[in-house]
Amino acid sequence: MTRFARWTALAACAALLTAGCSGGGSDDHDRGGTAIDWGRCEASGDTPAPGEEWQCGTLRVPLDWSEPDSGTIGLALIRAKATGDDRLGSLLFNFGGPGGSGVSMMPSYATTASKLRERYDLVSWDPRGVAASEGIRCRDDEEIQAAESVDSTPDTPAEEQAYLADAADFGKGCQESAGELLAHVSTTDTARDMDRIRQALGDDRLNYFGISYGTELGGVYAHLFPKRVGRLTLDAVVDPSADTVGHAENQTRGFQRALDNYLKSTGRDPGQGSREIAELLDRIDAEPLPTSSKGRELTQSLALTGIVLPLYSKDGWPVLTSALEAAEEGDGSELLALADGYNERDASGKYGTTTHSQRAISCLDDKQRMTAAQTEELLPEFERISPVFGPFLGWDTAGWCHDWPVPGQHDSPEVSAPGAAPVLVIGNTGDPATPYEGARRMADELGEGVGIVLTWEGEGHGAYGSGSDCVDSTVNAYLLDGTVPKDGKVCS
Repeated sequence: MTRFARWTALAACAALLTAGCSGGGSDDHDRGGTAIDWGRCEASGDTPAPGEEWQCGTLRVPLDWSEPDSGTIGLALIRAKATGDDRLGSLLFNFGGPGGSGVSMMPSYATTASKLRERYDLVSWDPRGVAASEGIRCRDDEEIQAAESVDSTPDTPAEEQAYLADAADFGKGCQESAGELLAHVSTTDTARDMDRIRQALGDDRLNYFGISYGTELGGVYAHLFPKRVGRLTLDAVVDPSADTVGHAENQTRGFQRALDNYLKSTGRDPGQGSREIAELLDRIDAEPLPTSSKGRELTQSLALTGIVLPLYSKDGWPVLTSALEAAEEGDGSELLALADGYNERDASGKYGTTTHSQRAISCLDDKQRMTAAQTEELLPEFERISPVFGPFLGWDTAGWCHDWPVPGQHDSPEVSAPGAAPVLVIGNTGDPATPYEGARRMADELGEGVGIVLTWEGEGHGAYGSGSDCVDSTVNAYLLDGTVPKDGKVCS
């Protein structure tokens, strides 16, 4: 099963740091009966704790926001206090997914955000259903590895049956793991949690930096709480107007666009190069490649995942060249290592659960449930858009939420925010996972005078901290000084 996470490339590629919490005194405001007990962050497993400047804590929020007195769940948070004297408040980060751990990611991102930390406390959290916040795990490691042999682009009735059966089995595992939480991990639920976090931090308005899926979350927050919007930055923007099929088509275009740019950088014709990669994937589908990983082969699905990861950042392009050359010579080891990095598989065979949380959240959000027959009708168009990514993302529309235990909530999220303060919306023309067009659509749906678009003519997933002084200075001026750029500003 393949769905490409909409989260920052740094999160996809970096070694993630997981921090636990220990008891400690609270120095935060208690507004609305909420408070966070901040204490030192502890090590988790083999991962050391972050530095002493980081504090961790837990905030209780209602399990069901429609019945707030029916029980609570705990949200894990992390923060580092502002380094300067002229503090503006807190800046809350979500790095995407859905399913990415903010507690793990925030210390890794602190260097990128060092200028912002001069005046803001840097704060992030694990959203409900993620990692330390009642994280959902739908399969054990052995089951995850066994499922890697399932063909994500079925060619026969037997393969199609196995593909859909695997999808249904995954959903059952999520239900067994999460119980009643499975119906309460939507983006809307998490947006309401964000306002409770704002209250607990003692801020009158929410200052927020959302990346990738975090942009959708920020848009939903702005819709629900327009008068509580402070300085919101949305980077690598998810198209809020797209439904399940629309998102799949957007990502197909985005990854093909990134692949074209990569192929051009090597001096190859994008059309011919894409056909050659598609033919390689077809050969691997017929006969998986041997690897240096004991007892494991490179399947077509793993190969495609291995190709996807280095497209998230231009820095990964040389690695992709090496992996593709090795695969053409019959060795799948390098592509498998890339796929393992994306799937959070370590050397001992343990897997992370980001994709488990991602699926639980997105299938609760998405109302559309495509049948295999409907998907088969769409496949020619997906394959026209991209011979490499089209078949995978086309079939994903049927398999991702097949026979899901709880119904979805909407076709697309509501992000209109009349009366909200200006929201800075950043689109990157070479973004593979959240194509550039989504930025303009987000701004349009936020409303006139609210959505302000900043364009970066660059490569990779996300713009801030990616090498553009123009982008970084514009974002810093907005967040630190409240300077709103002209709508349509372009950084080249």
